[in-house]
Amino acid sequence: MIESRGRAQHVWDPFVRVFHWALVSCVFLNQILLEGGETPHRWTGYAALVLISGRLVWGFVGSAHARFASFAPTPARVRAQVCALLRGRVPAYVGHSPLGALMMLALVLLVIALAVTGWLQTTDAFWGDESLQKAHETLANVLLLAAGMHGVAAIVIGRLERVRLIKAMITGVKQSY
Repeated sequence: MIESRGRAQHVWDPFVRVFHWALVSCVFLNQILLEGGETPHRWTGYAALVLISGRLVWGFVGSAHARFASFAPTPARVRAQVCALLRGRVPAYVGHSPLGALMMLALVLLVIALAVTGWLQTTDAFWGDESLQKAHETLANVLLLAAGMHGVAAIVIGRLERVRLIKAMITGVKQSY
C-alpha cells in the first residue's frame, strides 16, 4: 500500500498510538527508573505484556492499518523494499513498511521474551537462577538497542520519505512535507 505523496492520510488509530506510547513508557520505566526485581518493575513488565496482548488482538480485529494482514513482512515485500532502497528509491507506505513491520515484530517478541524470563524468575523452579537473570538482562539490553534503532530509522526514513513519522504516531495522520 503506497501513499500518494503530498496527501495527508489517517493511518494509526487511537488504540495503536496509545499502545505504542504506553509500551514506550513501560520500557523506559523498567530500564531507567525502576529497580529490577522490585514489585513496581514486575508490575510494569506485566503491564507491557497486557499491552502486547491487546495489540495482538487488535492486529486481527482493528482498523485497516492496524491489521497484521495489511503489513505482513513477507520475504517478497522485504526484498522489494531493500532493493528499492539500494537503488536509491524510497517507497512510501501508508502504514508500516516491510522493514518497519519486521522491527515491530522483533520488538514485540523481545517484550514477550522479557515478560516470560522475568516471570520465570519469580517461580520456585527458577528462583535465583543466574543464567535466567543474565538472559533477562541481555534481552533488556537488546530491546533498548532495537528500540533505539527503531527511533533512528523512523527519523531517517521519515526524512527520506519527507514524512513526519514520529508526529504521525502522535496524531495518527501521516502527511508529506
